[in-house]
Amino acid sequence: MPEIDLSAGTVAYRDTGGGGPVVVLLHGLMMDASLWDGTVAGLSADHRCVAPTLPLGAHRHAMDPHADLSLPGVAALVAELLDRLDLRDVTLVGNDTGGALVQLLMRDEVTRVTKAVLVSCDAFDNVPPGLTGRTLVFAGRLPPRLFGLFMQQMRVKAVRRLPIAFGWLTRRGDADTLRWAGPVMRRSDIRRDTVRALRALAADTAVLERATDQLRGFDRPTLVIWASEDRVMPLAHGRRLSELLPRGRLVEVDDSYTLVPLDQPRHLARLIREFTSAATEVTPPGSGDPQPS
Repeated sequence: MPEIDLSAGTVAYRDTGGGGPVVVLLHGLMMDASLWDGTVAGLSADHRCVAPTLPLGAHRHAMDPHADLSLPGVAALVAELLDRLDLRDVTLVGNDTGGALVQLLMRDEVTRVTKAVLVSCDAFDNVPPGLTGRTLVFAGRLPPRLFGLFMQQMRVKAVRRLPIAFGWLTRRGDADTLRWAGPVMRRSDIRRDTVRALRALAADTAVLERATDQLRGFDRPTLVIWASEDRVMPLAHGRRLSELLPRGRLVEVDDSYTLVPLDQPRHLARLIREFTSAATEVTPPGSGDPQPS
């Protein structure tokens, strides 16, 4: 994977290159860019897909000791990445906590982003989300060394499949969750970053609630994709997001938990392709996505 030096540190990213619409895909806590491998496989023939591994617990390069690893700080890092790679007319896609980052960039009206896709993600007061998020943030109170010992439990499949771990996040992606836990189990510098990020999240759980009013002003097309069986991200939040966004539209996905990119990657790729190919002429607020011409 290529790497880029940003203000907070070195970030690895996958870039398929090529022409077509630019899609930037953001993952959540304790995950890396491989979350999107199946979706990228379904899009890369006619899209340029960029998937960074953000400093959220499964990253490979420790960040600067003074880097801001709060959600707004990581969102600013994504904006910096878009600038440094000179990505234009971006469709920004986020799942799980990656969707929280997308919302913060929507709030800031980042000009390089022309469309947004929110896939079963943190929203409103669901920060940290569900049993999984609350357990992880609680563990983040531990010193980094003890946090690493806590995470050693992720070696055991029965533990990974518990609702307080990854059990309610994915139906099919257990091998991925084991791999994502590797960096914090092996490296003290990644543990330090992760604990900092979790403590920053715990210190500002209202960050998305404060962004709600600004989201009402995001007048660019937005597709909200939600797992109909999601146990961590309430489906009601997906409906509420699609209703408050002037050009929002909701699609429900069956046979999936929160991590739709793992459970239904081909279906997700198809939905994103249909969305990026839709015309983007201006429509009145509240009228929904424009139809293909």
